[in-house]
Amino acid sequence: MSETIDLLNNRVSIRKFKSDPVPEDLVDQVLRAAFRAPTSSNIQSYSVVMVQDPDTREKLATLTGNQRHVVEAPVFVAFCADLTRIEHVMAQRGHTIVDNNMEIGLVSSIDASLVGMSAYLAAESVGLKGVMIGAVRNDAAATARILGLPSQVYCVFGMCLGWPDEAPPQKPRMDYSSMVHYERYGALRDNRDMAQTVNDYDAALANHYGGAGKTTTPDSWSHDMDKKFDPQLRDNLRQELKTQGFDFR
Repeated sequence: MSETIDLLNNRVSIRKFKSDPVPEDLVDQVLRAAFRAPTSSNIQSYSVVMVQDPDTREKLATLTGNQRHVVEAPVFVAFCADLTRIEHVMAQRGHTIVDNNMEIGLVSSIDASLVGMSAYLAAESVGLKGVMIGAVRNDAAATARILGLPSQVYCVFGMCLGWPDEAPPQKPRMDYSSMVHYERYGALRDNRDMAQTVNDYDAALANHYGGAGKTTTPDSWSHDMDKKFDPQLRDNLRQELKTQGFDFR
């Protein structure tokens, strides 16, 4: 066991925060540490935007489905894929990254995600708690306008951070033995089929929500996943990202 393993084993998303401010130098320390995350070929194709202005946060909260913690958390950080520095050095040498292919868009999104998760863990290590906000992609173009993002930058996800004012029960995860394959896909240590694994998780998640006083269905996870992805989620995202200079073709 280690402190990092313990942090991950006990991690929960926090959506209620104390009003106490978070010192800016502490946020700087968290982000500086996070910027040491792995980056493909050292391209460092990410940037962050720290948002403190209440009006801007209100706009972001509305765009993300009226998530009030976007406004109420002391810190909101937008983690962005950013190709502008690469374009700068290429343009100096007579080249361009315009009309980029899917690889660079995927790599820059992964880079930003690695930094974001590293920041989350660094924050937890000093007592801060938070929640990821993927709903900034509900309208990627509108998020870009709100944050003033230029072409070749888009917000992959946001993160609320602050001193926690709640301790919700930890949500169960899918059975470990059904998700780790050995040497090749399908080689599991547990011989249960997928249907049984999903059924068991449906029951565990329904029990979790019921214990927390939340309404759900007996097939809790299955029901939620079907509802979430039919109709397709964020069907305009490809075109919105293309508008921001990420072709993903």
